[in-house]
Amino acid sequence: MLIFILFFVVPQTYEFLMKRIVIFASGSGTNAENISLFFQQVNHASVVHVLTNNKDAKVLERAKRLNINTLTFSKNYFLDENKLLQFLKAEADLIVLAGFLWKVPSHIINAFPDKIINIHPALLPKYSGKGMYGMHVHKAVVANKETETGITIHYVNENYDEGAIIFQAKTHVLPSDTAEDVAKKIHLLEQNYFPKIINGVLLKE
Repeated sequence: MLIFILFFVVPQTYEFLMKRIVIFASGSGTNAENISLFFQQVNHASVVHVLTNNKDAKVLERAKRLNINTLTFSKNYFLDENKLLQFLKAEADLIVLAGFLWKVPSHIINAFPDKIINIHPALLPKYSGKGMYGMHVHKAVVANKETETGITIHYVNENYDEGAIIFQAKTHVLPSDTAEDVAKKIHLLEQNYFPKIINGVLLKE
């Protein structure tokens, strides 16, 4: 008597959803480019859009070279409680501010709790608030004879530079350093840490 035993193997299917990063930038876009290049090397997230409020921003050229979609928007579009928000709800899992100078409106913050990340070129809470960005920060650091400065990566809330801190990195400031010297040191920290910290946030989700 022959007994046939049939084994039915039901293949398992895994739904893999790549996380979508939308970057906001206002200027040259070196951080945006660095982040985009980093996420081209992983398989769980990618930069899908670069948005800017400056039609002449060099970040647009960088995004174009990397074949990343771009959007240039006006103040009215940015502040409208439906237009940009609807775009982001459809396109973004995480929003990254990389040298973006406008304050994010509360309706976008409320729609993306702990999903908006910013980088600040100082050790918060020092040198924070409206108008404190880029060389303004570095000049203040030198003028006040600070012995160290650094970067702060933090979540965004309704107030400038007051969201919960995710990560900080420090660098020494020498007595001979100019604001330009400090800017170079900060740039190295940004390039080294920002993509990695963003990735770490995504992997925790």
